[in-house]
Amino acid sequence: MSTGKLRDRYGRVATDLRVSLTDRCNLRCSYCMPAEGLDWLPDDTVLSDDEVVRLVHIGVELLGIREVRFTGGEPLVRRGLVDIVRRTSALGVETSLTTNALGLARTAHALAEAGLDRVNVSLDSIRRESFKEITRRDRLADVLAGLAAAQEAGLGPVKVNAVLMRGINDDQAPELLRWAIGEGYELRFIEQMPLDAQHRWSRDGMVTADEIFAHLEREFTLSPAAEPRGSAPAELFLVDGGPATVGVIASVTRPFCGDCDRVRLTADGQIRNCLFAREESDLRAALRAGATDEEIAERWVTAMAGKRAGHGIDDPTFLQPDRPMSAIGG
Repeated sequence: MSTGKLRDRYGRVATDLRVSLTDRCNLRCSYCMPAEGLDWLPDDTVLSDDEVVRLVHIGVELLGIREVRFTGGEPLVRRGLVDIVRRTSALGVETSLTTNALGLARTAHALAEAGLDRVNVSLDSIRRESFKEITRRDRLADVLAGLAAAQEAGLGPVKVNAVLMRGINDDQAPELLRWAIGEGYELRFIEQMPLDAQHRWSRDGMVTADEIFAHLEREFTLSPAAEPRGSAPAELFLVDGGPATVGVIASVTRPFCGDCDRVRLTADGQIRNCLFAREESDLRAALRAGATDEEIAERWVTAMAGKRAGHGIDDPTFLQPDRPMSAIGG
């Protein structure tokens, strides 16, 4: 291998690895999957704990990965999560988790002791009925308990990711921000992306970043944060002069593909060089066929070389990935 880094043909270098540990989830968010759920991956296709850790090790030791975030589906349903986190943290990389926080009240301290640095929690409403409508589960109290446990365990800064949906919770942006500031959480609004299993996403139906700003600015004064954004997906703003901030991740209307430093590993061992890629590169087959670390690294480098300049959502030829978000990992 000539560079030892995951560099694409446009000069971007991937240093942030998102690892999906499962496609299963214990919520049924309407913008992600149908009420009845999905056909889950067969157990024998999902990477074992040892396989996950080996691929993470290759990414860190041979390819320059510096951050690892575990995702799902819902990663807390993965039985070996704490041990995977412990073994990953031992590699000396920043280790984080994206979760819906169901069960986090029970596991936050164990995860912190294993070396987890921080959590991102998905929460679209703090109103019980709205939460129930969006997730099809009456579990808001459990999510709030999980958030509090994460903060108590030192998994901070605790970040909250919210998606606004027209006619459901798009009037709740100021309420969410007031609540997050009061609790000491960092709130990020995310434009809904075309990653639903039902393939019903439409740009007209999506609440845009401009609309999010308009909702917030009815009650708050927002000013750009001084800190450089770098490759972070969220554009940060000071709230009423600070120190509190709010972030907006405008993947659709204000794409930041030129600064992307992420690569994704699915629960069944496929490398995706873009969240919206329609092609994948199979590392699981090589892993199970006895390939060496160096051979697997070469495959990974090749997979990244073909990354496109942008996700192309605005292009008339754009096709939504076959896999929904729950099967890709955020």
